[in-house]
Amino acid sequence: MSFRVHISRLLGFMLLCSTLWGMCTSAVRAAERADDPELQLVRVELVKARLLEQSFVLRFRMDNPGSGRLLVRGLNYTLYLKDIKLAEGEWSHWFTIPGRSYEEFEVPVRTNLWRHLRSIVKLLEDRDRPIPYRLRGEAKTGLLFGRTVRLTHNGEIMPGDFITDEAPL
Repeated sequence: MSFRVHISRLLGFMLLCSTLWGMCTSAVRAAERADDPELQLVRVELVKARLLEQSFVLRFRMDNPGSGRLLVRGLNYTLYLKDIKLAEGEWSHWFTIPGRSYEEFEVPVRTNLWRHLRSIVKLLEDRDRPIPYRLRGEAKTGLLFGRTVRLTHNGEIMPGDFITDEAPL
Protein backbone atom coordinates (compact mmCIF):
# COMPACT_ATOMS: atom_id res chain seq x y z
CA MET A 1 0.00 0.00 0.00
CA SER A 2 2.77 2.44 0.81
CA PHE A 3 4.39 1.73 -2.57
CA ARG A 4 1.28 3.04 -4.42
CA VAL A 5 1.16 6.15 -2.24
CA HIS A 6 4.85 6.81 -2.92
CA ILE A 7 4.36 6.40 -6.71
CA SER A 8 1.30 8.68 -6.74
CA ARG A 9 3.15 11.38 -4.79
CA LEU A 10 6.12 11.09 -7.14
CA LEU A 11 3.86 11.40 -10.19
CA GLY A 12 2.09 14.40 -8.64
CA PHE A 13 5.43 16.08 -7.96
CA MET A 14 6.59 15.44 -11.55
CA LEU A 15 3.32 16.87 -12.89
CA LEU A 16 3.76 19.98 -10.75
CA CYS A 17 7.37 20.43 -11.94
CA SER A 18 6.44 20.05 -15.60
CA THR A 19 3.60 22.57 -15.22
CA LEU A 20 5.95 25.10 -13.60
CA TRP A 21 8.55 24.49 -16.32
CA GLY A 22 5.95 25.13 -19.03
CA MET A 23 4.82 28.34 -17.38
CA CYS A 24 8.41 29.59 -17.06
CA THR A 25 9.31 28.89 -20.69
CA SER A 26 6.14 30.56 -21.97
CA ALA A 27 6.91 33.62 -19.82
CA VAL A 28 10.45 33.77 -21.24
CA ARG A 29 9.15 33.49 -24.80
CA ALA A 30 6.59 36.23 -24.16
CA ALA A 31 9.37 38.46 -22.80
CA GLU A 32 11.48 37.77 -25.89
CA ARG A 33 8.61 38.79 -28.17
CA ALA A 34 8.19 42.05 -26.27
CA ASP A 35 11.76 42.99 -27.25
CA ASP A 36 11.44 42.38 -30.99
CA PRO A 37 13.95 44.28 -33.13
CA GLU A 38 12.89 47.27 -35.22
CA LEU A 39 13.95 47.93 -38.81
CA GLN A 40 14.25 51.33 -40.50
CA LEU A 41 15.33 52.49 -43.93
CA VAL A 42 18.08 55.06 -43.40
CA ARG A 43 19.26 55.87 -46.91
CA VAL A 44 18.82 54.90 -50.56
CA GLU A 45 21.81 55.32 -52.87
CA LEU A 46 21.53 55.06 -56.63
CA VAL A 47 24.56 53.17 -57.94
CA LYS A 48 23.68 52.77 -61.63
CA ALA A 49 20.66 53.77 -63.64
CA ARG A 50 20.26 52.11 -66.99
CA LEU A 51 17.15 51.82 -69.09
CA LEU A 52 16.16 48.30 -68.04
CA GLU A 53 18.11 47.89 -64.80
CA GLN A 54 18.69 50.11 -61.82
CA SER A 55 21.13 49.33 -59.01
CA PHE A 56 20.59 50.72 -55.53
CA VAL A 57 22.18 50.30 -52.14
CA LEU A 58 19.62 50.31 -49.35
CA ARG A 59 21.00 51.26 -45.95
CA PHE A 60 19.00 49.79 -43.08
CA ARG A 61 19.18 50.27 -39.34
CA MET A 62 18.08 47.48 -37.01
CA ASP A 63 17.51 48.35 -33.35
CA ASN A 64 17.79 45.75 -30.59
CA PRO A 65 15.72 46.99 -27.62
CA GLY A 66 16.45 43.84 -25.59
CA SER A 67 19.24 43.47 -23.06
CA GLY A 68 20.88 40.44 -24.69
CA ARG A 69 22.77 40.32 -27.95
CA LEU A 70 20.75 39.49 -31.05
CA LEU A 71 22.09 37.26 -33.81
CA VAL A 72 20.50 38.03 -37.18
CA ARG A 73 20.93 35.32 -39.83
CA GLY A 74 19.12 36.96 -42.70
CA LEU A 75 16.40 39.29 -43.86
CA ASN A 76 13.52 39.00 -46.33
CA TYR A 77 12.23 42.42 -47.29
CA THR A 78 9.81 44.29 -49.52
CA LEU A 79 10.09 48.05 -49.99
CA TYR A 80 7.24 50.15 -51.38
CA LEU A 81 7.57 53.77 -52.48
CA LYS A 82 4.02 55.04 -52.05
CA ASP A 83 2.17 52.15 -53.77
CA ILE A 84 5.02 51.16 -56.10
CA LYS A 85 7.04 48.08 -55.23
CA LEU A 86 10.60 49.39 -55.38
CA ALA A 87 12.48 46.30 -54.25
CA GLU A 88 11.97 42.82 -52.91
CA GLY A 89 14.57 40.31 -51.94
CA GLU A 90 16.47 38.22 -49.47
CA TRP A 91 19.72 39.14 -47.76
CA SER A 92 21.54 36.30 -46.03
CA HIS A 93 24.50 37.87 -44.22
CA TRP A 94 24.92 37.16 -40.51
CA PHE A 95 25.59 39.88 -37.94
CA THR A 96 25.18 40.44 -34.21
CA ILE A 97 23.60 43.46 -32.50
CA PRO A 98 24.62 44.13 -28.89
CA GLY A 99 21.88 44.62 -26.29
CA ARG A 100 20.12 48.00 -26.30
CA SER A 101 22.03 49.04 -29.41
CA TYR A 102 21.67 49.16 -33.18
CA GLU A 103 23.48 48.07 -36.29
CA GLU A 104 23.45 49.66 -39.74
CA PHE A 105 23.98 47.53 -42.82
CA GLU A 106 23.79 47.91 -46.57
CA VAL A 107 21.86 45.71 -48.97
CA PRO A 108 22.59 45.87 -52.72
CA VAL A 109 19.44 45.79 -54.86
CA ARG A 110 18.84 45.46 -58.59
CA THR A 111 15.44 46.23 -60.00
CA ASN A 112 13.62 47.23 -63.18
CA LEU A 113 11.39 50.24 -62.63
CA TRP A 114 10.68 50.82 -66.33
CA ARG A 115 6.94 50.10 -66.04
CA HIS A 116 6.66 52.52 -63.09
CA LEU A 117 8.83 55.26 -64.59
CA ARG A 118 6.02 57.79 -65.15
CA SER A 119 4.72 57.41 -61.56
CA ILE A 120 8.20 57.66 -60.05
CA VAL A 121 9.05 60.79 -62.04
CA LYS A 122 5.84 62.43 -60.77
CA LEU A 123 6.78 61.56 -57.20
CA LEU A 124 10.29 62.98 -57.62
CA GLU A 125 9.27 66.25 -59.33
CA ASP A 126 8.82 68.21 -56.11
CA ARG A 127 12.03 67.75 -54.11
CA ASP A 128 10.51 69.32 -50.98
CA ARG A 129 7.42 67.11 -50.75
CA PRO A 130 7.99 63.92 -48.72
CA ILE A 131 7.22 60.55 -50.30
CA PRO A 132 5.79 57.87 -48.03
CA TYR A 133 7.44 54.47 -48.01
CA ARG A 134 6.51 51.15 -46.46
CA LEU A 135 9.01 48.52 -45.43
CA ARG A 136 7.94 44.98 -44.60
CA GLY A 137 10.21 42.12 -43.77
CA GLU A 138 11.09 39.08 -41.76
CA ALA A 139 14.34 38.74 -39.85
CA LYS A 140 15.72 35.30 -39.05
CA THR A 141 17.22 35.48 -35.58
CA GLY A 142 18.97 33.15 -33.18
CA LEU A 143 21.26 30.23 -33.80
CA LEU A 144 19.99 26.95 -32.41
CA PHE A 145 16.42 27.87 -31.53
CA GLY A 146 16.01 30.70 -33.99
CA ARG A 147 12.76 32.39 -34.78
CA THR A 148 11.41 34.61 -37.51
CA VAL A 149 10.45 38.13 -36.46
CA ARG A 150 8.04 40.12 -38.63
CA LEU A 151 9.12 43.71 -39.15
CA THR A 152 7.15 46.66 -40.49
CA HIS A 153 8.07 50.31 -40.74
CA ASN A 154 6.35 53.28 -42.37
CA GLY A 155 8.18 56.51 -43.02
CA GLU A 156 8.83 59.33 -45.42
CA ILE A 157 11.79 60.25 -47.57
CA MET A 158 12.60 63.63 -49.02
CA PRO A 159 13.55 63.40 -52.71
CA GLY A 160 15.90 66.37 -52.34
CA ASP A 161 18.04 64.35 -49.91
CA PHE A 162 18.61 61.61 -52.47
CA ILE A 163 18.67 63.39 -55.81
CA THR A 164 21.79 65.29 -56.76
CA ASP A 165 22.43 67.33 -59.88
CA GLU A 166 25.07 64.81 -60.96
CA ALA A 167 23.45 61.43 -61.55
CA PRO A 168 25.77 58.42 -61.79
CA LEU A 169 25.77 56.53 -65.06
